[in-house]
Amino acid sequence: MKVIVGLGNPGPKYEATRHNAGFWVLDNLADDRGVKIEKPKFNALIGEWNYKGEKILLVKPMTFMNNSGTTVQQIMSFYKLSPENFIVVVDDIEIELGMLRIRKKGGKGTHNGLKSIYNCIKTDDYTKIKLGVGKFKRDCDLADFVLSSPPNSDMEIINILVERAKDSIVSILDDGVDNAMNKFNGRI
Repeated sequence: MKVIVGLGNPGPKYEATRHNAGFWVLDNLADDRGVKIEKPKFNALIGEWNYKGEKILLVKPMTFMNNSGTTVQQIMSFYKLSPENFIVVVDDIEIELGMLRIRKKGGKGTHNGLKSIYNCIKTDDYTKIKLGVGKFKRDCDLADFVLSSPPNSDMEIINILVERAKDSIVSILDDGVDNAMNKFNGRI
């Protein structure tokens, strides 16, 4: 069993913000595969996808970004899973716009959602797919930046990046993380 967690913030107020890139990827994947992410469980919305005989959970935590770890911890405990069963998809404001970075472990950096997961499960040894949604410039407020909608010119790039991230998930499931890293890491 694999669990794919897209990080974001619930509600229409945050729908189009940079911080919801994880939700965008999961929604794109679910639409592509005919899965509905709508079952409330584990303080999240869950969709179940049967891919090549393996059960895959698509998870959108509804706890807000800073508490995403509680959902991951609940799922891990309920299904008795190890961190290696998880793929977490998130925005990253430390890498350039249009960059996709897949990491096998490590890399929580400054991201509050990843910090929350670490604080709850005490490891960052799980796969992360990070989307460069615009590099943060230190001359503005971080919260304002991640909770703002990207300009249309950036959104065109991000939409391509979301599609690429979706494809990278399928590649991880089919060929493993190392092969997906070789194939997808980099700028679109």
